Amino acid sequence: MKNGFIHKAILVLFSGLLLAGCTGGPAKETKQVSNLKVMFWDESYFYQEYGDLFAMKYPNIDIEVVSSTDKIYRDSDQEDFDYDKAFAKFIEEEQPDVLLLNTNQYEKFASEGKLTELDPLIAKDKYDTETIFPGLMEILKEKGGGKLYGLSPTFYGSVLYYNADLFAKYGIEAPHDGMSWQEILDTARRFPTDGDEKSRVYGFGSDYGMSLENLASSISSTQGLNYINPDTMKLTLNTDSWKQVYKMAMDALDSKAVYNPDGEGFQGGTMEEYYQSQPFLMGRMAMTVDGTNLLQNLKDAQGQIKDYKPFQIGAVAGPVDPAEPDKSRSISMRDILAIRANSPNADAAWEFLKFVNGEEFAKIKSRTLNGGLMSRTGVQREYNGVSLDVFYKLKPKLDNDSDNYDKIPDSFHEKYYSLFSREIKLVQDKKKSIDEALQTVQDEGQAALDKAVQDEAAGKKDKPGAETDQAG
Repeated sequence: MKNGFIHKAILVLFSGLLLAGCTGGPAKETKQVSNLKVMFWDESYFYQEYGDLFAMKYPNIDIEVVSSTDKIYRDSDQEDFDYDKAFAKFIEEEQPDVLLLNTNQYEKFASEGKLTELDPLIAKDKYDTETIFPGLMEILKEKGGGKLYGLSPTFYGSVLYYNADLFAKYGIEAPHDGMSWQEILDTARRFPTDGDEKSRVYGFGSDYGMSLENLASSISSTQGLNYINPDTMKLTLNTDSWKQVYKMAMDALDSKAVYNPDGEGFQGGTMEEYYQSQPFLMGRMAMTVDGTNLLQNLKDAQGQIKDYKPFQIGAVAGPVDPAEPDKSRSISMRDILAIRANSPNADAAWEFLKFVNGEEFAKIKSRTLNGGLMSRTGVQREYNGVSLDVFYKLKPKLDNDSDNYDKIPDSFHEKYYSLFSREIKLVQDKKKSIDEALQTVQDEGQAALDKAVQDEAAGKKDKPGAETDQAG
């Protein structure tokens, strides 16, 4: 509250001075002050992202920020900590007018009638939503059961970046929108593989290199594959889809076209040394998949590295799942803002949502990429010479398969990853085939999962009060 008060005092004073300098007539009647309680991770961060600009525009709305991070995670070190219960308890106790939700929470709260529908408010004020990224609006309505209960000022996504100069140098056709992983890795193989690790060109990679597990994980994520079904508590690794993913990744690594350094990569040093350790930033990697932070790093590298040699960079939408080439699973919303049902300050809350999701706010925030991409289209055309339109080309695809992963006992994960790492190393060392390794992980992993589920059930049953809870 202290930080909020200081922010408010300074901004109100500043606004007052501006008004005093611009008007010479008698003071107008003071507008009635409204209160607004906003839920956010951190008070200072809230004012940095939203609050300062909103307070300048609406000095008559007094904001109280309730920080969710400390209170929700207060008992996170307890063995029986349940995040969902802690989150719901926080909402019930604090009663914020504006809620900050992820997509799963948004869907749950909307289905339980805990959010205010926005469609009537939008219609009443003729609030323009036409220039909000249509894909986001579709997801928000879908998660809201056909109705809109929240808006997200920003979103995050990744695209396929490429070094246009390298493609021109080696006479290789440049990437295009909607490429699959197979197409990307096939293209990567067309680049030369000779030379030492610190000077040669790589067809594809990431900042720190891509192991078999990293690359397979990226491919499977694009295709929406999951290694376990939390509803049936069955592992799903020993399938043709997973075998194809690992074979694709293994073939790419064996071709030496993918950056996979022998060491552990950058281990500390100056910012110049950090940037120099990144093959794509240094013009030695043809393609990489990343978010907007890569564009910021490229800009910073030009200022940090002496005699830096810039190159022409391109970006295309992808990679995509061949089964759904018009969609992307890499698009996400982290800050869905909604109005709590029966909020006594719904009018002020709606003013806040309108402002931070509006075009005026988007134009101001679009000058940087620190907070993700703006949901308002057309205000963030390019950054450092690279068009950002590519991030808006594909429709978001949000799978529900991972929503219930919290059902999986914590004790299982450590055993699983130990088993998985052992088998993958055998594959990399050519001591086991992919089919054999996945079968072993499937069999031993399922046994470990079954035991973890049984142990957890027995532990809950033995807890004090368990019989009372079951009887009730």
